[in-house]
Amino acid sequence: MTVSRRILVGGAVAAAAASAAAAGQARGSYQPNPPPMPISLPRMTRGYAHGPYGQIHYQDGGRGRPLVLIHQAPMSSRQFESVFAPFIASGCRPIAIDCPGFGQSDVTSFVPTIEDWAAAIPPVLDQLGIQIADILGHHTGSLVATEVEQQFPERVRKLVLAGPLPLTDEERANFLDGVQLREIDFEYQADGSHLTNAFASRSRMYREGGSLPDPQLMTRYTVERFVGYGPFWYGHHAAFIYDHNATIVKIRKPTLIITNTGDQIYEHARWAHRMRPDFDYVELEGGGVDIVDQQPRAWVRAIADFLNA
Repeated sequence: MTVSRRILVGGAVAAAAASAAAAGQARGSYQPNPPPMPISLPRMTRGYAHGPYGQIHYQDGGRGRPLVLIHQAPMSSRQFESVFAPFIASGCRPIAIDCPGFGQSDVTSFVPTIEDWAAAIPPVLDQLGIQIADILGHHTGSLVATEVEQQFPERVRKLVLAGPLPLTDEERANFLDGVQLREIDFEYQADGSHLTNAFASRSRMYREGGSLPDPQLMTRYTVERFVGYGPFWYGHHAAFIYDHNATIVKIRKPTLIITNTGDQIYEHARWAHRMRPDFDYVELEGGGVDIVDQQPRAWVRAIADFLNA
């Protein structure tokens, strides 16, 4: 029997189509009634307080002894998602606040300082009917927490500095040069490559802390950098012009310094402890700037032990 070329070609096309259909069924065809994603976070109450620069967004655990959580730059209150549940289990009431210009909080009409951000914390406590709370800050947040203790000591029971930052004059100048180069002079790219570069940078920092980066988590970190109402450089700029050397020695409330050996500012935490050997001190092994996500339970356990003592 003679088979025409048209039949052969048609058969090949049909076979290819069937193969593609089968592959589509295996890889990407819609499956009816997809199950919802499981909810792993405790249900935090989100709200706004009226502050000196506009609305301040916060997340509130709702029960336990109040613990204010102040994030590092350039992130938001979402930085503490992995520790909300452990803190609640330890008897704490986590209250995570977006610093002005970050997350969902309004931005200042001027270039802010750490001192300015500290003034945004009491309005949240007032909104929640809380007179006194423990105050915890991570990296940039530790500077804000310090300044809360300085400006509003009557609102602070205990203080936790997760990454204090005393600096030499040379270090301060170098850090501010870096802020100018990489943040103030930052340019958004038409092809979106600034997003992939930011993703790669955060992934590298996470990997340097000894953990394999989760691409979903790295995506959240990247988005947090750019999603705030203010320019992201406000965070590190405020941190590096703040004189933590001067205020660390003035702290009067019971204080814990917590750090980890893989943190970029680990040696600064050790220096802060030499300045204040009367402070409690804990260091965790390994981890990086994202220790909150890398070792959440160990981090919370060390802090809760201090707060509950």
